[in-house]
Amino acid sequence: MEIKTFGNLIDWTREMHLHLAKCLRESATQNSNERTGALLDYVAEHESTLATTVGEFEKQARPNALNTRIYDYLDHKPLISSQICDGRYASMGFDDIVRDIFGFHDQILSLYETLVGKAEIEDAKSLLEDLLALEQHEAKQLASQIGRMNDI
Repeated sequence: MEIKTFGNLIDWTREMHLHLAKCLRESATQNSNERTGALLDYVAEHESTLATTVGEFEKQARPNALNTRIYDYLDHKPLISSQICDGRYASMGFDDIVRDIFGFHDQILSLYETLVGKAEIEDAKSLLEDLLALEQHEAKQLASQIGRMNDI
């Protein structure tokens, strides 16, 4: 997906979370380790819920913010090309999956942080700050829940 506007950015983010959820869900049934399968199921559900929440931003944002062009701000193509549903999560261990999932979230956070720093239009900057805060909150919540799973 080519990102030309902030509305496209929201769509892309939502689609990336949905894609990750699908990949995790597919691998959960194939992973032979019960604990790792539970991790995959939990994170898949978390990503699905997060995708829905991100999509709500598009419904509530001001049209001028959504239609603001990003080309001046986005110097690179969208990231996370490694997130292909190739069944790799089915053979990965708990810690490797956790690292991969947080690598995914770190890329989104980094992109949003960069864009917030460059946004000049107040509505667009506010939208990005809200999206960044959501992603940060969800990453912290995910880390907390995974930490609890790791303690079991």
